[in-house]
Amino acid sequence: MREIRLRWLLLGELFSSIGMSFIWPLTTIYLHNHLGISLTQVGVILLFYSLANVLGSISGGRLFDRLNPFYLIIGSVTLSFVTMLVLIFNHGWPAFPIALLSLGFASGWSLTMVNSLGTTIHSRDGRYIFNMLYFAQNFGIVAGTAMVGFVYSVSITLLFSIATSLFGAFLVVILTTYHVPAVMHREVQTKTTHHVTLPKANRYIMGSFFFSLVIIWIMYEQWNSNLSVYMTGMGILMRDYSLLWTINAALIVVFQALLNWLANFFTNLYLQVYAGIFFVALSFVTLIFAKDYAHFVIAMVILTMGEATAFPAIPAIVNSLTPAVVKGQYQGMANAWASVGRAFGPLFGGLVIDFGSYTLLFVVAAVANLLVLGLNLVVITGNRRQAEVYK
Repeated sequence: MREIRLRWLLLGELFSSIGMSFIWPLTTIYLHNHLGISLTQVGVILLFYSLANVLGSISGGRLFDRLNPFYLIIGSVTLSFVTMLVLIFNHGWPAFPIALLSLGFASGWSLTMVNSLGTTIHSRDGRYIFNMLYFAQNFGIVAGTAMVGFVYSVSITLLFSIATSLFGAFLVVILTTYHVPAVMHREVQTKTTHHVTLPKANRYIMGSFFFSLVIIWIMYEQWNSNLSVYMTGMGILMRDYSLLWTINAALIVVFQALLNWLANFFTNLYLQVYAGIFFVALSFVTLIFAKDYAHFVIAMVILTMGEATAFPAIPAIVNSLTPAVVKGQYQGMANAWASVGRAFGPLFGGLVIDFGSYTLLFVVAAVANLLVLGLNLVVITGNRRQAEVYK
């Protein structure tokens, strides 16, 4: 049965990632500086954006298992396209925050659809598919964030126009390349298969992963939010902090290529998860002692090794632990739990800093990730032999 070509799935995800990267980097600045919204209100808006993302991930995953995913992904991308189109003409208050809720829901839905469609490709190794999807997402972030500052300085209307055209291009890719038998005639849940009972071992392993995603992303978000204040407070320029993310993106490209090569020599994805979580923890240990820019660069390199190793491995393992009729549901749950961590990460970090210090935050983050690593070692070691593997 003819499948989606991986190249078209990656191209669609690239368009979506660039389009969303035109929005989220400027959200706080635009709401606060141009619309006059307080930072507290901005925080509430971003929290609801993340919760909408969670809702989109969960509902998208469940519907993937019940309905034709071709029409579902058309719906999610059309919603993003229409929302961006509206923003071209009205990006004031309250249109912009309402649009953010719509985009949060649509982006969670869309990412779940893309990952779930990746599970319909059986001609490629699952690890390779999710590594490449993760690469496409991050390459899009690099391209989008590199352009957004320049375009924003020219015109906010131009920015939304370009983002709209990117989602329009994504729609064209879907309509011309996603309409294949493996998608249109895939097995879906019926009333008799609605209640699929997974082996306990599979549920325990995935439950450990979902809990881990919440904790890891809560800690990871400190790099996106509170670390910029910490570094600039030490006299490091904002542009140098931004450069860390350029390094991050470049290294993800390198590490993904390396992981794809190493896949020829070892097949144990669980080791990849263990190593990734360990490196994320080690990055925060490095931050405890970071007093100059060079140490922050080292910490970022270690963090990138961790995320590039663990993050694409988890959905690949979830794919192998779930039968075809519920793959979408569990891919959606993986995205949703990660979004929960992203939603509460800045708030958690702010509370620890307010009642303690940045050093305490780094210690808590390192210990939390090491505890998560220990949890996964115990759960996976105790259940892996009993787990059932699906195609």
